[in-house]
Amino acid sequence: MSRTLTLWRPTGPEELALVRASGNRRWPPRLPEQPIFYPVLNEDYAIKIVRDWNVPASGSGYVTRFAVDAGFAARYPVRQAGGRDILELWVPAEELEEFNDHLVGLIEVVHEFHGST
Repeated sequence: MSRTLTLWRPTGPEELALVRASGNRRWPPRLPEQPIFYPVLNEDYAIKIVRDWNVPASGSGYVTRFAVDAGFAARYPVRQAGGRDILELWVPAEELEEFNDHLVGLIEVVHEFHGST
């Protein structure tokens, strides 16, 4: 059995609807203004992004967790986006379909946050 890398993705409601439409097995294609798909390597960082960005922008946000074949994922650079624990995996948008082919298991929602009404 191959090793896997666990990743988290801060996800808004529109993207989550597309993930669910795939049976929780694939990330949707990026929009033209989104050249990089960047899941993160730290659950706390994903929570911070959802709270600081997704909830104010969309009224709700979700932290998803998924696994990818570690050998395949090694081809993508890990970028430090700030502090020592703020790490992202950068996948070019044109390679997202191939990345999806190497997911192991389902994409699952592990946290959800909603703005005050």
